[in-house]
Amino acid sequence: MKMAFGLCTIFLVFTWASVAHASDPSQLQDFCVAVPDAKNAVLVNGRFCKNPNMVVAEDFLFQGLNKAGNTSNQLGSAVTPVNVNQLEGLNTLGVSMARLDFAPYGINPPHTHPRATEAFLLVEGTLYVGFVTSNPADPAQKNKLFTKYLYPGDVFVFPQGLIHFQFNVGKTNAVAFASFGSQNPGTITIANAVFGSDPKINPDVLAKAFRVEKNIIDYLQAQFWPNNN
Repeated sequence: MKMAFGLCTIFLVFTWASVAHASDPSQLQDFCVAVPDAKNAVLVNGRFCKNPNMVVAEDFLFQGLNKAGNTSNQLGSAVTPVNVNQLEGLNTLGVSMARLDFAPYGINPPHTHPRATEAFLLVEGTLYVGFVTSNPADPAQKNKLFTKYLYPGDVFVFPQGLIHFQFNVGKTNAVAFASFGSQNPGTITIANAVFGSDPKINPDVLAKAFRVEKNIIDYLQAQFWPNNN
């Protein structure tokens, strides 16, 4: 694991530096530690800023990414995010990250990050990953799929807003770290959004869209769709 975290350190130094201004607006001050309310605070970039005189080193510290996430779930995967919701010192800085753990044959299902490009580093195991392009200008063409098998030390980039996935094809656990060009990249898991929304999308809409019988949509909407952050 020492080698794995050494690779992760190098990865983060370069990717965080390169994506710092990839998506979020540039900060207007050295930092803006987020606070949960408006008392004695200034609103900047959507979050209230802590009084700079009250900022402490702990505002910039997150601990625990050395610990594996719980993959005992339907997907066989776990995401441990470190964005502005977990580390308030990231507010206005335009970066965040996450640890991803996969049980054998676990999956991080097709999803998008609407506000950030993702640089993905595999440190353990073997993953099959890929993303799909947006709708082409020519209606005669299809969305294009880009895929690769990743091995420890490999880095793969998922462009902002495009549907992508990661699947553990190995018989052992897999561990990866992701870096994002946003303090809050957001996640939309496709199946959850389509079949597990609250309230539910009218099944007639989905039956027409997917060109299937309504009973199939009813079955899918009746399933439990856990979010994976």
